[in-house]
Amino acid sequence: MKSCCDRPDFKSLAKPVRTFQEPDKVILGQIPTIAITPVSDGRSGAYEANAVKTWAMAEKVYDLIKENVRTVDGKPINVVVAPEIVYGARTAARAQAYYATQGVGANIWVGRSWSYSDELMGAMMGIGSSEWQQCAYGLNQTDRPGAVWLKAFTAAMDEKKRPIFCVYSPDLEDEDAPLSDFVATKLLRFARCAAAVAYIRGKNYLSIGGVSMGIIGSDVRRNMFKDYLGMGTVSVDMSIVTGRILTNFYDPEEVAKGLEFLRSFKIKHTNKAKDRRFGRSDAELEEMCIKMSCIVKDLMHGNPKLADAKYGKKCGFKADVEYSQGANAIAAGTQGQRQWTDYNPNFDVTESMLNSSFDWNGFRAPYIVATENDSKNGLGMLIANILTGGVPQMFADIRTNWTPASIQKATGVNVSKLCPNGIIDKRNSGAAALDYALNIFKLVKGSEKMTIQEVWNAIRADAKLQEKLIAEAKKNTTYMNAALTYFPGDGLSSHFTSPGGIPMTAYRYNMVGDLLTCSVVEGETVELPQKVQEHINRVTDPTWPETSWTPRGMSSYEYMNNIGPNHDANSFGLIGADFITFNAMLRIPVDMHNVDEKDIFRPTMWQRFGNDDYRVCAELGPIYQ
Repeated sequence: MKSCCDRPDFKSLAKPVRTFQEPDKVILGQIPTIAITPVSDGRSGAYEANAVKTWAMAEKVYDLIKENVRTVDGKPINVVVAPEIVYGARTAARAQAYYATQGVGANIWVGRSWSYSDELMGAMMGIGSSEWQQCAYGLNQTDRPGAVWLKAFTAAMDEKKRPIFCVYSPDLEDEDAPLSDFVATKLLRFARCAAAVAYIRGKNYLSIGGVSMGIIGSDVRRNMFKDYLGMGTVSVDMSIVTGRILTNFYDPEEVAKGLEFLRSFKIKHTNKAKDRRFGRSDAELEEMCIKMSCIVKDLMHGNPKLADAKYGKKCGFKADVEYSQGANAIAAGTQGQRQWTDYNPNFDVTESMLNSSFDWNGFRAPYIVATENDSKNGLGMLIANILTGGVPQMFADIRTNWTPASIQKATGVNVSKLCPNGIIDKRNSGAAALDYALNIFKLVKGSEKMTIQEVWNAIRADAKLQEKLIAEAKKNTTYMNAALTYFPGDGLSSHFTSPGGIPMTAYRYNMVGDLLTCSVVEGETVELPQKVQEHINRVTDPTWPETSWTPRGMSSYEYMNNIGPNHDANSFGLIGADFITFNAMLRIPVDMHNVDEKDIFRPTMWQRFGNDDYRVCAELGPIYQ
């Protein structure tokens, strides 16, 4: 029997021929794993009296998370349970040894009775590390003091500066009934956010190019990614895109499929070939846009076909195992303007299609690609994508603030009842995910009572809903030539108008020196009268996708005045509370939000600092620093 400590056979490992390993895995890394650790009083009699119901609590929590929390590709996260109820140092060590084999990154303690909280916590210096996310759920009942254990335990964690989330029902609980909505909501919020923290760690942001037009967001801060998120960064010059096009280093079969798919949309060519740099024809422009899209995918995730010498010889490129690997990137950004777009097509086709939930291969998990390499906006898109279980995200310019008064002055139309807080005109040069050309909530029956995660799971589980989504997005989208003033190399911008009445959350990450902060504001889209929409299009850019959005509880001016930079990103659904929990886990202060106080869920340590987000985040510092 071979031991894990046996000496490797180094000669057999040193093979001269390399191959593309594990081609079935798009992104390499551990699937997020959450542990459930039941605890109890270890005294004879007390332990036996609590065992059955303690395990019943653990079972409810296990089923809740397993059934509801998904990765971005729809797979359930891993949930594991301690091999026995923890009641002392040795039982804790057994749990720790097991968790180490399972790749656990977060833990939920479950208790209905008293247990020796500080001593257990001392033993549990072990259950994980300071980087683990911790949560404790104590039963609210009269026969056993779950609350006594819970408060003693969280106080011990606070004193040792180990943040822990506390779940305790405001009402007495029925142990024979399902988990209450209050408890389930808190546990799912913790699980979603902890899974996001675990999923991000160890993966990369790919910077394709450098800083775009002096935009500070596209200054990729390597230490910020490392310290706050546990992520790496990979940078490539944009010449690599040109090089791959010139040497045919891409999958031509994939390009052919992509080109056929692009041409299945409505396309309006309004520019002439003679006016474009290099005089590219319409067909050449379309083909180059698809080649760029395939190359960005390959740079992010790799492509085993590019390592296949036989396939390369057949298709006219030289196979290269190193170049085939990709960057194991879960997010990327393309510099585009100006040096690239002064001579080549813009990345609007690439960004609009990759950010969507579908392409020429059908329905799939979105890629995260930030316009103008705005890595801080890309970071928000990545987080929101994971928190929602894979929902596509919309990159946008915070283009213009329109008040009802300014709309009436410009058009003569009174919209004060439709959008009393005003609107933000969110549009960007054709880069927005195509899913925002429709209201995805209307695809699912009963969606008005569902979370965005539940809506997306319903779509992901139903091929007919996916087909309907794709068909409606294509019907509502037209690809149009770019303005040559800004894009001499031309391009194809996706144009659509988002329907009104969609609950939508806007968010943005910013740097202040070395401090990372987050803004998150919930609101909804607005369907403007036709005369108003046409006017805004005419005076802005009629070729770009347009989304009119109004924030909840603040004016559009207040939003624009306080949000920070020129870009934000947006998600279907109201996910502000999830963002606040996620940021607390990584010690990122939230500088602006409109989330109801009752929905804010942070570790108990925040209460010791008067719920001052900045003070506690400064005290703890970035989690990976």
